[in-house]
Amino acid sequence: MNASDSSFAAPTEPHVMQTYGRLPIALSHGEGAWVWDTAGRRYLDGLGGIAVNTLGHNHPRLVAALRDQVGKLIHTSNYYHVPLQEQLAAKLCALSGLTNVFFCNSGLEANEAALKIARKFGHDRGNHDPKVIVFEKAFHGRSIATLSATGNPKVQAGFGPLVPGFVRVPLNDVEALRKALADNPGVTAIFLETIQGEGGINPARVDFLKDLRKLCDEHDLLLMLDEVQCGIGRTGKWFAHQWAGIVPDVMPLAKGLGSGVPIGAVVCGDRAAKVFGPGNHGTTFGGNPLAMRAGVETLAVMEDDGLLASAATVGAELKAAIEHGLAGVAGLVEVRGQGLMLGIELDRPCGVLLTRAMDAGLLLSVTADKVIRLVPPLILTSAEAAEIAARLVPLVKAFLAESPAAAP
Repeated sequence: MNASDSSFAAPTEPHVMQTYGRLPIALSHGEGAWVWDTAGRRYLDGLGGIAVNTLGHNHPRLVAALRDQVGKLIHTSNYYHVPLQEQLAAKLCALSGLTNVFFCNSGLEANEAALKIARKFGHDRGNHDPKVIVFEKAFHGRSIATLSATGNPKVQAGFGPLVPGFVRVPLNDVEALRKALADNPGVTAIFLETIQGEGGINPARVDFLKDLRKLCDEHDLLLMLDEVQCGIGRTGKWFAHQWAGIVPDVMPLAKGLGSGVPIGAVVCGDRAAKVFGPGNHGTTFGGNPLAMRAGVETLAVMEDDGLLASAATVGAELKAAIEHGLAGVAGLVEVRGQGLMLGIELDRPCGVLLTRAMDAGLLLSVTADKVIRLVPPLILTSAEAAEIAARLVPLVKAFLAESPAAAP
């Protein structure tokens, strides 16, 4: 598909709260890494529901599993045992080397639970003013607590006063971190995304992650790694921190774990595994049978189809194709990321590329104003990766050839 212009008829939504700047299309169905809109136009999905659709669209095994589960139980409540919770939790613990899991519905909820764990961890040790070290450009969610932990003034604006108890430092700056620890004796946890997503695909360096693990061990702190976007095989390992050979104490997950079915999880190691007791935290929908079945089937398909190795290989091919296509182009800052989580940073705001890519039959996002984000389904093939590059590179070249003043 190559639309002649971007003047698609936008669906009207007079009764939906206007919290999103939507593109003027509505999607109707998908197959693999491709989706179609209600007008029959086809798009290559480079966004994957924002790193959610691990198995792409209409995956036969996932569809069959969900149909089977819908015919049995969708929801029961946590008054009762849910055997699929234990099945999925055991698998996540085996993959991560951690101890136990709390299930919820989203990345925001997983991060909120992690922050509650950090505070109670401090209180249990007699620290009644616990603080958490967080990082510049971080994004952990839009609740008041996760918004307070987030490092983006734009999304915080208008929602003050924010929750106190957060100490902010630059990412990958171990000396700034040491100073923050020295100046704030009440710190109980260090909380960061292993790869910042909304902040512009900014990876925590391997040596920095190792330093964090050592500092947390030395100071009896919780190392809490937000893997909501970068986890579940996206970088070529189950969890992005595994490239550094470390193990966190608390790991929030969501997005890709259910391949589109809403699910969140907080996976804890021994230091944090017993912080919560009955009544300390809970959820109505979290851990419901349908979401758990989606998680179990997603992980099984990923293993059976070798999607971790594929994410590493196809992601490297995609990154190389983009780097080759944009080599020497003025205005390109950097192509970075790992596996199928890539960011292309330009030297100017590039939000206009959302619409131009849509016109060219490619779905993507722009984050941190200047970074094109690609987080396609993990079932993406080498041919489809080449097609993403073939569609995207000319758009970026044309955009950068324009006067910077013409950029939005």
